[in-house]
Amino acid sequence: MQVIQASKFKAQCLALMDEVARTGEVILITKNGKPVAELRSHADKPRRPSPFGCWNGMIEIKGDIMEPIDVEWDAMK
Repeated sequence: MQVIQASKFKAQCLALMDEVARTGEVILITKNGKPVAELRSHADKPRRPSPFGCWNGMIEIKGDIMEPIDVEWDAMK
């Protein structure tokens, strides 16, 4: 991990962003010797899987789910 002072980062920001995008290396930005931020490639962020399709192949629909059912509820009386 490359460590760089905030003042140097400010002067070379765009070039450092291009470097991180190209190499994937993380850059730690410090201010007064203390870490304040990390510059990392957007692709490094883990993506959460989409919930759509998670039940694919596990559920079977039997019958017509759009057809009304012939049930009388107590609430309908």
